[in-house]
Order: sequence, then C-alpha cells, then structure tokens
Amino acid sequence: QVQLVESGGGLVQAGGSLRLSCEASERIRYVMGWFRQAPGKQRELVATITDSGVTNYADSRKGRFAISKDNAKNTVYLQMNSLKPEDTAVYYCYALYYGRDYWGQGTQVTVSS
Repeated sequence: QVQLVESGGGLVQAGGSLRLSCEASERIRYVMGWFRQAPGKQRELVATITDSGVTNYADSRKGRFAISKDNAKNTVYLQMNSLKPEDTAVYYCYALYYGRDYWGQGTQVTVSS
C-alpha cells in the first residue's frame, strides 16, 4: 500500500509563493502529480510528472506552477508562484502505480487578497 504524505500548505497573500512537497512511501515508477479541490467544486488537475520527467499542466496553471521530483527522496514538489485567491483549495498528491490510484490526505492552500 503506497502512502503519500503532503506538506507545505498554508496561508499566503496574493502574488506570493508556496512549495508543496509529497513524499511517497516507495519509488513511484509511473505518474505522480497534484490535484486540487476548492469548496463546492470538483477535484481538478494541477500538474503531473512521469517517472521519466515528462510534465503535464492544466492550462490555467502553466507558467505559474512548476512540478518536479527527486527520485532519491521519493518526493514530488509543486512550486506555486504568483498565487491568486482563486488558487485557494485543498491540494492532493496523486500517484498512479501498477494501475491503481493513490491519494494523499490533502494540504490546505489559502490565498488572501
């Protein structure tokens, strides 16, 4: 059973930056990424990264967010810059591993105007 543990959320002013981290209990050799869910909305893609480093972003996050990973630490990161109040959400770490989806517990990101 893969465990995903997120950290790095918090409260930030609009225009600020945050970096989220997600450590997996083992090396994920398929896809890891981040999704988010705002109150009253469906969970949506933020960004994903494959084991070979290929990245994919939701269009609205391109240029402001950057996903990266450190295979030695089994950790994926999400650098978020120029944050906007509409980025406020619970951010979930995600992993696709041997055909199964795994989710972290979520970390709250709140952007104040």
